[in-house]
Amino acid sequence: MTEKAESSGYKGEVLNALRKAGCEVGDIIRVTAGGKSYEGILIPRSESGDTAHIVVKLKSGYNIGIRIKPDVKIERIGKGAKPMFASPLLPEQKPELPKAIILSTGGTIASRVDYRSGAVRSALSASDLYGVVPELADVARVETEIVFSLYSENLTQQHWSQLAQKVAEHIAQGADGVIIAHGTDTMAYTAAALSFALQNLPVPVILVGAQRSSDRPSSDAATNLIAAVQAATKAPFAEVAIAMHETVSDTSIAITRGTKVRKCHTSRRDTFKPVNATPLARVNNGEVIMLTDEYQKRDATKKLILKPDFSEAVALVKFYPGLDPAVIDWHVEKGCKGILLEGTGLGHVSKYCFDAIRNAVNRGVVVALASQCIWGRVNMNVYDTGRDLLNLGVIPLDDMFPETALVKLMWVLGQTSDAAEAKKLLKINIAGEFSPRTMLDKFGVEGEEADGN
Repeated sequence: MTEKAESSGYKGEVLNALRKAGCEVGDIIRVTAGGKSYEGILIPRSESGDTAHIVVKLKSGYNIGIRIKPDVKIERIGKGAKPMFASPLLPEQKPELPKAIILSTGGTIASRVDYRSGAVRSALSASDLYGVVPELADVARVETEIVFSLYSENLTQQHWSQLAQKVAEHIAQGADGVIIAHGTDTMAYTAAALSFALQNLPVPVILVGAQRSSDRPSSDAATNLIAAVQAATKAPFAEVAIAMHETVSDTSIAITRGTKVRKCHTSRRDTFKPVNATPLARVNNGEVIMLTDEYQKRDATKKLILKPDFSEAVALVKFYPGLDPAVIDWHVEKGCKGILLEGTGLGHVSKYCFDAIRNAVNRGVVVALASQCIWGRVNMNVYDTGRDLLNLGVIPLDDMFPETALVKLMWVLGQTSDAAEAKKLLKINIAGEFSPRTMLDKFGVEGEEADGN
């Protein structure tokens, strides 16, 4: 085996066996083991891999590891090339189609397997995404730009601000819709942030991601991206939304309002679900089907109002039995301007936290509360614990779930440093974050809101 192959992670007995067979990474090989033969491309080994297996990419696109034993036979049956990714040529643009902007921030939708580390890494640009999904050429005139190349867990409030400004620039330049390729882990936070930062939108802004990287046979990247571009250019609404699989199959993509959507599963393709709401629309066979009449209308004459500032001096405190109230005091001493309490049920935290909460409010900290429950709404008038918290100055956030509530508190304190004004802004329905009422039977929850403390 040559030095080229030796640098690709193979060691020990496996390296010796590959040398003996004259195989290099990228070659087409046949491995016979246990009476079965496997044919495919010899691909590099993760740098942390063991010394007993080789990895072969089958024609199906899947990789398998084969343990090398004395009776295993390795044959080189064809010359290949080292696995690599080359950006395909962009399809020809059709001038009569609407103009869509794809902004890339990173994440799984823009990722491929890194054969050096064995992990998935951010590698595809927005232009790559367009090139590998040529169907987009029949949907829109696509322009692309890389804004960040980061996994979504690395995005901060500053990134939200920059992204909002970039979206505003492209809308001012005549975009008929903006699509943001984003990692799924914090995509709901970014969607909520942009919902508050981009007001009076003339066109849709659609965030899209993937649960499986674009080089996997089961990837959802292409179907999600195509639907996102279709929604951004065809849908009659003008709001921030997320486009992801509605079910585990590829039949439809749900388009859900950015302030009402949560990632609910670590790996399923239909991980994003609406909370206390229904999806705005679904995309099925290229058609955008609206599922509600309550939305902001697309109107190219509207003037976007950009409010991209977010405060970093905001903390989330999740209540749990035995929570030390000194945690609240610590945030206040560190200069926190806002605290979101993630309370239980209808809006409760332990009475042992009351003194710390009172101290925070007296020192000008805005203290708000959202429920830990997935569905339903806060009602702090039912039990005396909730009434006591209201009397201390805690702001109930109705049916906002904690992620959206936290982002809104960050946004509010980015607009004003006055606690009284901040409290008023928190209670105004800016981007559909509040629902007038919660239809419990639609979300797998039955019973009355006042059930159980």
